[in-house]
Amino acid sequence: MTRKIYLYSASPSSKMRSTASGRWRSRACALVVLLSTASRGQDIHQLAHAVDEHYNRLRTLQADFTEIYRGAGTERSESGTLWLKKPRKMRWEYRSPREKLFVSDGKAVWFYLPAERQLRKTEFQKLDDLRSPIAFLLGKTKLENELHGLSKVVDQAPLSPANTLLRGVPKAMAERVSEVLLEITPSSQLARIVLTEVDGASTEFQFRSPKENLDLSDSRFQFTPPPGVETVEGELGP
Repeated sequence: MTRKIYLYSASPSSKMRSTASGRWRSRACALVVLLSTASRGQDIHQLAHAVDEHYNRLRTLQADFTEIYRGAGTERSESGTLWLKKPRKMRWEYRSPREKLFVSDGKAVWFYLPAERQLRKTEFQKLDDLRSPIAFLLGKTKLENELHGLSKVVDQAPLSPANTLLRGVPKAMAERVSEVLLEITPSSQLARIVLTEVDGASTEFQFRSPKENLDLSDSRFQFTPPPGVETVEGELGP
């Protein structure tokens, strides 16, 4: 009598194992992407909140600055010192390559070119100038409300390897500015702001040697026209 012996495998076939393994890898990859996206979102939220907290507690700020304009095949670099004071007071003293002064007392804004004895004045509320958003750093700053689609920058390197770059679209200036790039230090300070306009031109502000909560008199943010200088009401110069 011939005995038939049937062998049964306790494990699934290689095809079944391959299918199950593929599904597991797909789910694992999806989970990694989901967790990574959530982590990046949380990182951006925490970073933006830290910047908000840092500047909202300040009363005054002094810093050296470099302003770089790039557009229409030209590049212009200027430097000087900036002072900010709540609410909306600012003073930009340009020293190189030529002297000029940009002052706001929170209500009126003056732009003065000593060499040309030109003075222009306008109301702060009517100011259409890329320097004006910086006055709001000392106030109720909330980056995630001001910038749409806030995200980390991965296609550019910061000026300092320790810094982080964020980019977003400004809601208040969307018709003029297509993107704002912020370079943030480990201490939640802004080292650089780059505003790219819809025509492709860009204005970059680099900040150095910040001094916070100095005792700044309101007189620093007031301006009296020199004798013989005519004041022209209207748009300010560059």
